[in-house]
Amino acid sequence: MVGAEHFGKRAPNKREQRVIELVAQGLKNREVADQIGTTEHVVKNYLRAIYDKLGLWNRVELALWYEARREEIPA
Repeated sequence: MVGAEHFGKRAPNKREQRVIELVAQGLKNREVADQIGTTEHVVKNYLRAIYDKLGLWNRVELALWYEARREEIPA
């Protein structure tokens, strides 16, 4: 993963990266779930794991984190 050193040892996996991208675009949990083919409950679990890995508290911080690193995250 390009730029993985910025994430520490707990880098988001591919599925988490997709969730991050969709949340940063402003999608709600239900919309994210529809996009990745899962349930809203699973998306909430992904978000908890992502917040924990990245040391963030909410989706606003996540969106700002994503925008600041967008060029480092592989497509």
